Amino acid sequence: MGSSRVAYTEHHPRWHRERVSTYWWLQRPTYLAFILRELSSAFIAWFVVFLLFGVSAVSQGKEAYGQFLAWAGRPVVVGLNVVTLFYVVFHAATWFNLAPHALVVRMGGRRVPGWWIAGSNYAAWVVVSAVTAWVILGG
Repeated sequence: MGSSRVAYTEHHPRWHRERVSTYWWLQRPTYLAFILRELSSAFIAWFVVFLLFGVSAVSQGKEAYGQFLAWAGRPVVVGLNVVTLFYVVFHAATWFNLAPHALVVRMGGRRVPGWWIAGSNYAAWVVVSAVTAWVILGG
């Protein structure tokens, strides 16, 4: 039985790899939307932390809540929350648009059209937002 060993060499062949620009995600709108959606996760995390600060302040009484409102009213925090609102809406809209691809619903043996799934998500969003606004504004 012969030994068929491959000879070792210090030099490994180089494979051709095209250089990818750092800004590859700016080449197509779909790539940009993907990166913005990924970036939105950081703003969603900020929103959760902000909300937890608010709940904690409410649980500690009027003085703590007043301090929280004073802090939340600073221009930097308001600006960050405005940017966060943009990203939260963007995140929700892109998620609703992806839902028909991730969720296949069949009724009567036929696939429900994607726009029905996305549309029902948007309709539920509008209803929940309206009810929330009604409760907050003292409807």
